[in-house]
Amino acid sequence: MFIATLIAAGRLRDSDLARAVEIAGGGELRWIDEGDAADLLLGPVEDWRDLRDRLEQGLPGIDVVVQPVESREKRLLVADMDSTMIGQECIDELADFAGKKAEIAAVTERAMQGEMDFEEALHARVAELNGLGVGCIERCRTERVTHNEGARTLVQTMRKRGAATLLVTGGFHDFADPLAAELGFQEVRANHLESMYGHLTGKVTGEIVDAAAKAQALTDRRDQLGIARSEVLAVGDGANDAPMIGEAGLGISYRGKPKLEAIAAARIRHNDLTALLWAQGIPKAEWAKG
Repeated sequence: MFIATLIAAGRLRDSDLARAVEIAGGGELRWIDEGDAADLLLGPVEDWRDLRDRLEQGLPGIDVVVQPVESREKRLLVADMDSTMIGQECIDELADFAGKKAEIAAVTERAMQGEMDFEEALHARVAELNGLGVGCIERCRTERVTHNEGARTLVQTMRKRGAATLLVTGGFHDFADPLAAELGFQEVRANHLESMYGHLTGKVTGEIVDAAAKAQALTDRRDQLGIARSEVLAVGDGANDAPMIGEAGLGISYRGKPKLEAIAAARIRHNDLTALLWAQGIPKAEWAKG
């Protein structure tokens, strides 16, 4: 049995639901939150990706999540940081303090589009930060970094309902650790910037958190918890998130790049991160406050 969730916060109309039934060829409708999100209960679905695509095309401006009814509410959330939980790419903002934002942002974009090897891109960008005072990191974090809408509500609600949470990023602990504390993530996997005498050396230390490491972090935590793949929710935006997204029971592209959207089970393009709660059938009345 499958379920299609239609999400358009403050904009979902009865006519949209009727159109969804028409596209799907039947099904039982029920509101999760009237005007915001609704479920279309379906029978067996031969090609759920095709149905998702047809619903997206027929319902412009509405996010659609099609998934099995079983294990709909997840027990592990694994999330990317840059441009997913936050609205920025931290290394690009940090580069601005070194007067090199444009050139580093161009490399970041190529890596996120999957046009350049992530580890190669990481080393190239970090090398450009050689000599930057470490004090710029805290300034950058406090002055430039902002949470994406719904991020804290998503994490706190899943924690409240007993799910484990993991923030995994190709970015840096200097940004990820404070963010995890602010949002409520229990664990962090990230890269380490090397510094000496109060300045960055232009190098990273330790194992690189790349696409493969992100996916491995997910499977390691899943296995530690002893849960099934179907009980994992993962969200990201870049091509380097694709292996991680592919390992999840519900892998979501959040305003993602084309290479990630091509493989993700769901694409959130129009709503904020609270869409991931509606996708699990959790109404607003049960969301964490603050």
